Amino acid sequence: MTAAPLHYRNQRLMLDPSGAAFWPARRVLFVADLHLETSIMATRGTLEKLNRLIRLYRPAKLIVLGGCGAGRNGGERLSDAERARLTALSREAQFIWVNSTQAKPDALCETLEEYRDGPFTFRHQASARLGPRDIEISGYFNPLASIDTKARRISRPCFVTDSSRLILPAFGAPTGGIDVRDASIAKLFPLGLRVFLLGQDQLFSFALGQLGRMAEVA
Repeated sequence: MTAAPLHYRNQRLMLDPSGAAFWPARRVLFVADLHLETSIMATRGTLEKLNRLIRLYRPAKLIVLGGCGAGRNGGERLSDAERARLTALSREAQFIWVNSTQAKPDALCETLEEYRDGPFTFRHQASARLGPRDIEISGYFNPLASIDTKARRISRPCFVTDSSRLILPAFGAPTGGIDVRDASIAKLFPLGLRVFLLGQDQLFSFALGQLGRMAEVA
């Protein structure tokens, strides 16, 4: 797979077609919304995908935006084997879980409301306002974007970015999503946005004006 570079000031991030991002200078890998409370097969697939990325990037830290599960004691919905797998992965890198204060607590992990590292502030849900020097990385929205091709219109999960924000797609199994042109996302990018659509082995970058309305995921 081919990762796409994205620069904030003097820092380079690599956006991975899996929906993860990597910060080489600090060896930090980050993902959003594992959705481990979904089906057994989906959860196993998510953990295996996460394992492959850890083997590929060898991060010192893994920042997870979103908790272990959606509800109270969400981690307890995992089987013993899945809990053991997640625990084993946490030995490969320092796991940092970042979730909003509104979320109910997880039994499997302790979460922070936000986490700061270098110029970046990591939050699960984007803040409505940022300071002039803030650079925020978040998840939560499960963003989707659509583009017209010669054959049809396709819609895919995507990264959403401008000079001060990066919203990650859901790393776990899809549970719906929000089009980037929806007001809940668009209002966070008053000067415009760029998306990186997830392809099988690469990303496809488009400015807001090139996008169509949400269509079925291809």
